[in-house]
Amino acid sequence: MNLSKLGIGINRLLMLTLVGLVLMACSPQQSFKNVDITGGKAFGTDFSLLDPDGKVRTLADFKGKVVVMFFGYTQCPDVCPTTLTEMQQAMTLLGPKADQVQVLFVTLDPERDSARILKQYVPAFDSRFLGLRPADEVSLEKVAKDFKIYYKQVPGTSPGSYTMDHTAGSYAFDPKGNLRLYIKHAQGPETLAQDLKELMK
Repeated sequence: MNLSKLGIGINRLLMLTLVGLVLMACSPQQSFKNVDITGGKAFGTDFSLLDPDGKVRTLADFKGKVVVMFFGYTQCPDVCPTTLTEMQQAMTLLGPKADQVQVLFVTLDPERDSARILKQYVPAFDSRFLGLRPADEVSLEKVAKDFKIYYKQVPGTSPGSYTMDHTAGSYAFDPKGNLRLYIKHAQGPETLAQDLKELMK
């Protein structure tokens, strides 16, 4: 065995290992508590929805901020108010960094959730939160399909009354507008705040 060649081979291997470690150190991986969907099959790339003042909003309006997007309805008895309360608590935990976050509440029940109702309901949890609604049924179906959101009316006990079954999780975009996280329901404000901080990096 040629010992000099063996020495060169070991040195080369060590050098490659060192270079790999340096590259890893230069590009640290983000660590999330919720479901990291970065780089997955493209969906939820944009939206076109109305704010309470009738202005069309798209993802580009919030570029530079972490955007958290939740789909629900104002008459929801449990999941929706719980989620919005948790988001408000996470904003409190973020302190001044909360100004780098935009929470969007998208109604799946535009029949009852008028612009006036959304303007009152959503900011009641946090004045920075914004309620959005689709312009019509076609727009609702499109945004639900684009974001893989399940929703269905469930008839109530009296005529005209109903509840909505719907997806309970939320989505989070990074400041560049890339869809990064699926936030599971009831993870706790601490977990949510930690993940939002990661997205700000």
